[in-house]
Amino acid sequence: MERIVRSDAEWQAILTPEQYAVARKQDTEPPFTGKYHNCHEYGMYLCLLRHGPFLSGDKFDSGTGWPSLPPPSPPQYPDRPRLSHGMERTEVLCPCGAHLGHVFDDGPLPAGKRYCMNSAALSFCRVPVKNCPE
Repeated sequence: MERIVRSDAEWQAILTPEQYAVARKQDTEPPFTGKYHNCHEYGMYLCLLRHGPFLSGDKFDSGTGWPSLPPPSPPQYPDRPRLSHGMERTEVLCPCGAHLGHVFDDGPLPAGKRYCMNSAALSFCRVPVKNCPE
């Protein structure tokens, strides 16, 4: 998948203000406010631009206030160190370039990773999964 290149004005015309702030400007939505924080339906979480997926059956409650998922299999999301909010964290990026959230080393075994995602950067495709985009 190639990185999607658009001007800020084009992104702002396509995305809601919250989606733009999170996905394009690396903002973070407040905890416990995202529309997928308490979603328990089965399906696939995708980048809001419809790339992905993370399977929702693997989603777990980390108590942090954001959707928490184990690493996708196969791995497909690049990450990079980033200093923000006074701490160094590992940012999770969609291959298209959208900021999705951060990954932490306190997730369930065997991987031990917790992908802490922003609902504003995600879309959700309910079952049947076969109808979701690849």
